[in-house]
Amino acid sequence: MNINSFLGSKKLSNFFWKTYREDPQNIETESHRLLHRSGFISQVSSGIFSFLPIGWRSIEKIKNIIRDEMNNSGALEINMPVVQPSDLWSKSGRIDTFIPPLAKFSDRRDNELIIAPTHEETVTDMVAKNVSSYRDLPFILYQIQTKYREEPRPRAGLLRVREFEMKDAYSFDVDEEGLDISYKKMIDAYNNIFRRCSTDVVIVDADSGAIGGKESNEFIMLAESGEDVILLSEDKKYAANSEKAVFLKNEYNSEKDEKLELIDTPDCKNIDNLEKLLSVDKKNILKTIIYKSDDELIGCVIRADYSLNETKIRNYLNSTHLSLASDKDLIDKNLIPGYISPINIENIRFIFDDSVKLGPNNFIVGANIFEKHYKGLSVNRDLNINEILDIAEAEEGHKSKDGSKLIAKRGIEVGHVFKLGDSYTSKMGAKFSDKDGKYKDILMGCYGIGVGRLLAACIEANKSDNAMNLPISISPFSIYLMALQTKDDEVMKISDQIFQKLSSIGFDLLFDDRDIQTGVKFNDSDLLSLPFRIVVSKRNLDNGVLELYDRDNDETLTLTQDQILEFFKNIKI
Repeated sequence: MNINSFLGSKKLSNFFWKTYREDPQNIETESHRLLHRSGFISQVSSGIFSFLPIGWRSIEKIKNIIRDEMNNSGALEINMPVVQPSDLWSKSGRIDTFIPPLAKFSDRRDNELIIAPTHEETVTDMVAKNVSSYRDLPFILYQIQTKYREEPRPRAGLLRVREFEMKDAYSFDVDEEGLDISYKKMIDAYNNIFRRCSTDVVIVDADSGAIGGKESNEFIMLAESGEDVILLSEDKKYAANSEKAVFLKNEYNSEKDEKLELIDTPDCKNIDNLEKLLSVDKKNILKTIIYKSDDELIGCVIRADYSLNETKIRNYLNSTHLSLASDKDLIDKNLIPGYISPINIENIRFIFDDSVKLGPNNFIVGANIFEKHYKGLSVNRDLNINEILDIAEAEEGHKSKDGSKLIAKRGIEVGHVFKLGDSYTSKMGAKFSDKDGKYKDILMGCYGIGVGRLLAACIEANKSDNAMNLPISISPFSIYLMALQTKDDEVMKISDQIFQKLSSIGFDLLFDDRDIQTGVKFNDSDLLSLPFRIVVSKRNLDNGVLELYDRDNDETLTLTQDQILEFFKNIKI
């Protein structure tokens, strides 16, 4: 069934819709402004919105595209409750570690319940209770369901909210090869979904965050208003978000060891002051930063021409909470803020970025003495390096592993896919017996699309001036039919004929039959910016024509009624 014909055409005289001249408060994005001005959404509370009829039509079109492509992939639709017992989250180990913190409440029997931010636990429990043999696998389950997350700073309209609808899918396989097949199948389905929403996306390597797992990819729509930073190589062979990106670090010839010498460095608590005082390049300095990882202090050492990436550090340490250590934390460990050193410190665990091994040696480094540093530090002689890995932040201008220059772009995440492996099934008893009767953990994948976020992202990518310019596939209506003289019988007769005939061939029209000023009708039409607008006026009818505006081609045509019908017969919905 055609999505447009399913939603149907409407007459404005009995349609619940209002536009606004004023912008909403605390506006941060154009999508938020236009969604409010166009009467798509109504704010209930911070990060919580109602969808009005015209906005819900676009949401329904997106959901039907998603449902169509998921069904085509072979995935099976289910529905899981938004309220879950906390026991499930205790089993998975996420009850105290999920970020943002879980929204909890107790029922009348004092059972602790959770308002679901996601459904990995619930679906794994479902599968554990219903799968026993390899013959039951593989399969993919999905739903389009409400989620709630205690977002600490809701912002940007629908781009960062607390309550939202998400399409979440979960694949279940017997081995890694099967998981790879399911993962690729979902990536193909996602590409089809975004193509049908006329959305260009970049697939990037991503951090798995609170969902977990060993591999994940984000689908990013490039937009200057986006809050995500991604790094793309000029040859387009590599793409990753800034939390995950790796790069080729500069390597220098290792100098012959010099004598380790204590030097005076007054007022040099930061790298810039030290660089200026000693007239050295940042590559000759080692930077030491102490973090608090849960309840443990961890020292991180990196060459000062690079910055630390806290996400890489958090993932390596498997931290629930990671933050900079306070001055009190440092002093309690006999460390001197601003002059911290990895030399001869035995009560702190240190991890090192691999840049320290790439030269040039003979580094300047803190001495853990007020206003003093060491110079001539030899990495092999003076440091005890047990843990070395990549904990550096990739930036624009760095080189990808194949030598291509990295370019930073801003974008909006519209989809995220994860290879979870057995991270949930092993903890929650979701097993199967193989051909030899041995029990093994089922391997999972997880795949999400935020429906409202996708709508807002499409507006951010297509907006112009005061128009959202949604593509016909997800625009609330395809055609704005405007009758200018509603008291003229001929105008209303022809308008109604067009309304009926175009509706009958599958188009959904918004028929502005209101008895209001012409300027208001045009203002509402421009704000809504549907793909097509047909104007029926007494003057045009006297000349035997109607006026058709084609938004995407930005042209106005004067056509007869028959020509207009023929025009739309050639339009693909």
